[in-house]
Amino acid sequence: MNSFEQGLLRYLSPADLEKIRAVRVGIAGAGGLGSNCAQHLVRCGFRAFTLVDHDCVDDSNLNRQFFFMDQVGLPKVDMLGTNLRRINPDLDLRLEKVRIDRENMGVLFGDCQVIVEAFDGVASKTMLVEQFMNSEKLLVTASGLGGFGTTDAIHVRKIRARFFMVGDFISEVNEHCPPLSPRTGIVAAKQADVVLRVVTGREAYDEKTM
Repeated sequence: MNSFEQGLLRYLSPADLEKIRAVRVGIAGAGGLGSNCAQHLVRCGFRAFTLVDHDCVDDSNLNRQFFFMDQVGLPKVDMLGTNLRRINPDLDLRLEKVRIDRENMGVLFGDCQVIVEAFDGVASKTMLVEQFMNSEKLLVTASGLGGFGTTDAIHVRKIRARFFMVGDFISEVNEHCPPLSPRTGIVAAKQADVVLRVVTGREAYDEKTM
């Protein structure tokens, strides 16, 4: 246990930290949601991650994603791994620079107990949900995070026992409703909070169905 994890014991019990460290989290997409959710989970003690994204860091990503100017043009999963290891150097990271599709997602996330959906497009979100919503994995998705303001509208919806969705479920990202840091960050933080609560056995969400 390194000094970072020793520091966590000021806030988490040894039993909680043991539960957290035993879980592998798969993050589908390393953009605004995925990169920020990953850093929150690392700061909570999670160590094992499978990070999957085919893209490279772009200038337009820096307004909301956990990257820096000197990383523009480089693969997102590699740069996210670098940044996360600055928080905790002892991470177990599996970095996959591939586009996720129906054929490979089962293999990519097969040994993950938790999957965080962090895609931009509705079709990709739907594809992931259809693959894993009936599995034993904890699945945390997002819907409705565009624009700014009305942040109190962002909440957690429990779809099934192991399936949660975070967002306002209305504000689709488009040219009139851009992805900006505050609301993107709130949704990412709430996704991480769902994972932390469920893994430690402190789930406290009202069950709602769509």
